[in-house]
Amino acid sequence: MRALFSSLRDGKGFDISLIAIAMVFLILFSGAPLVYNAIMSFQEVDIFNLGTFIRPWVGLDNYRSLFADPSTLPIFWNTVVFVFSSIAGQFIVGFGLALFFTLKFPGAAYLRGLFLVSWVMPGLVVGAIWNWILSGDFGILNHFLKSVGFISENIFWRSDINYSLWAVIIANIWLGTAFNMILLSVGLAAIPRDVYEAAELDGATAIQRFRTITLPMMRSTIGAVVSLGLIFTLQQFDLFAAITSGGPANSSNVAQYKAWEMSFREYDFARGATISVLMIVVVMIASIIYVRSTKQEVRG
Repeated sequence: MRALFSSLRDGKGFDISLIAIAMVFLILFSGAPLVYNAIMSFQEVDIFNLGTFIRPWVGLDNYRSLFADPSTLPIFWNTVVFVFSSIAGQFIVGFGLALFFTLKFPGAAYLRGLFLVSWVMPGLVVGAIWNWILSGDFGILNHFLKSVGFISENIFWRSDINYSLWAVIIANIWLGTAFNMILLSVGLAAIPRDVYEAAELDGATAIQRFRTITLPMMRSTIGAVVSLGLIFTLQQFDLFAAITSGGPANSSNVAQYKAWEMSFREYDFARGATISVLMIVVVMIASIIYVRSTKQEVRG
């Protein structure tokens, strides 16, 4: 023990101590809940036996009943639409802004900083803002769309089953665009300028330079951005709670919100854990892709 404290005072072994503390933290606050949640998905857990560890094992019955439920497939489809639409929107707008800010003009740094406001705002605050923007009666979005002639009547974004999911998607794209922009800007800045100059001297157009230089050299960055976008989007809960609450008639309900509803509204903790396990598997796959992308970027 004395040798351990002596090594810490001398600076030797300090990094090992930090790693050990981090590992203990991860095991206690991340690993243990994940294992507990996975075990619960194979048990019958309700409000009466939640506080005890004496619970009947049901094997894969929770998974079978989940997929036998007719509402499961529409909710999973909503999740797929929400995730891919959000990632695509955030990436396209974020990439466009990243390319725009490669241009040199006065106030570029300050303007780019303003875009980060959306990223640092809490999700519930963003949801409250978009509640006002998407209001069917006096929302600014309806006013804008009517002024440019896109619509003739107000759209009730939050209460119409045809638009409720898209209301949350629009808010989530706005929330995550700045994060995509910053990461893609870093990738663009890492591309040597002389490569573009040589291509321009050879007569390559802007589109050709983008297709043959920008995209290939940012492949690992794009992989990392998309993987992180998948992870963050699957974790998105606040916007659904603030804007639509999964309604109307489950039209905007997604897996992460349904897991919360099953656990804390219906008190069916086992099926809520089952949905969470399926989402954890998807997030782990996305995390592996992200790690592989970052390794490729470091090698490059």
